[in-house]
Amino acid sequence: MCTVQPNRSRLREHVAMLTRTIGERSLRKPESLGRTAEYIQGVYQGLGLETRREPYVYGDLEVANIIARLEGDSPEGRRYLLGAHYDTVSGTVGADDNASAVAVQLETARCLTELGPAEQSVSFVSFALEEPPAFGTRFMGSKVHVRNLKKRRERLDGMLCLEMVGYACYTPGCQDYPISLKRLIPSDMGDFIAVVGSTGSRRLTRDIKQAFQDNPDLPVFALNVPLKGALLPPVRMSDQAPFWDAGYKAVMITDTAFYRNPHYHKASDTMETLDFGFMAELVESLVCFFDSAGLRQRLENS
Repeated sequence: MCTVQPNRSRLREHVAMLTRTIGERSLRKPESLGRTAEYIQGVYQGLGLETRREPYVYGDLEVANIIARLEGDSPEGRRYLLGAHYDTVSGTVGADDNASAVAVQLETARCLTELGPAEQSVSFVSFALEEPPAFGTRFMGSKVHVRNLKKRRERLDGMLCLEMVGYACYTPGCQDYPISLKRLIPSDMGDFIAVVGSTGSRRLTRDIKQAFQDNPDLPVFALNVPLKGALLPPVRMSDQAPFWDAGYKAVMITDTAFYRNPHYHKASDTMETLDFGFMAELVESLVCFFDSAGLRQRLENS
């Protein structure tokens, strides 16, 4: 088990702010996107993290990715990115999609800050636009960020994308799968977190799974897909796909979205449907990974 305990109350506070106080965070409501960016940046700044905006223009609207960095104490340390988009589709407050992921991202940042310096560095990037009509275009926040990483030739050892991470179900048959995966997964209950990487991200996927298994209270299923997910299009429906396409090692961490959550892209995707215990366990698993990543590197370099 890891040494820092996540706070469920903080997770609830973040989700309540995003879904109840701010509400729908779509291009239809640009003021809500602005308020969300300010809120996220304020949380990072409150943790004492180096924080900046990555602005860009969509039509006549300026939006911004919010970036915070927990600097490692070794220049040779690994560099990771924990990402989540903060926008929603029109007509929903997006509790699972994707306030749950932003809340987990923020609480993971708090826990790692509390742990103190480590060899590895972690960037927390909250992406402005992922949902339609920006989805699949060059205006996705993750695509903007990848282009900037490439321009600056920044090293990145692994990107972890949080995509819908707050819904769990414990009734047999409540979890569905693509037909091609049904023989691989032993459970038809939605009590696990999924980690999906490309074949080029095998080691990252393996390391995350191993670290997550240190938390026995959150089962984990890991999968690597060939051809950057081209044969299984649903696994490309989030912000890790631009990183795959650019040659970076990346995974999507998810509750499996519409294969589990019946409220996907609906007005009923509210915070009352979320499992905050499940989310807290994911924070603990993420802390296990980032903490063990530094330890593993120290052992390899010794």
